[in-house]
Amino acid sequence: MNLTYPTTLVLHALANGYGHGFDVIDATGLASGTVYPILRRLEEEGLVTGRWESVSIAREEQRPPRRYYELTAAGEKVLERALERYRLTQATASRGRRLRPARSS
Repeated sequence: MNLTYPTTLVLHALANGYGHGFDVIDATGLASGTVYPILRRLEEEGLVTGRWESVSIAREEQRPPRRYYELTAAGEKVLERALERYRLTQATASRGRRLRPARSS
């Protein structure tokens, strides 16, 4: 499975303890219109699980209930592969090789 860069950012944020949508938005800098569809898709694909917090907690804090997300084992594996792919891409790009025009025969 090839992940988009924003999807990789969302998975990485979840892996680092940013558990609900607003946290992920703050951690990644992505817009809510990007983050929430990604979270739904990841949950549908079994890469994250989601659960609603207790209504009493939200009521006590005078806000709507939050949905908390957590990576599944499959999500951790997918993230690991994606991060490795981006590391390799970055390493290749940072080698500083200058492109030269092809020689004509």
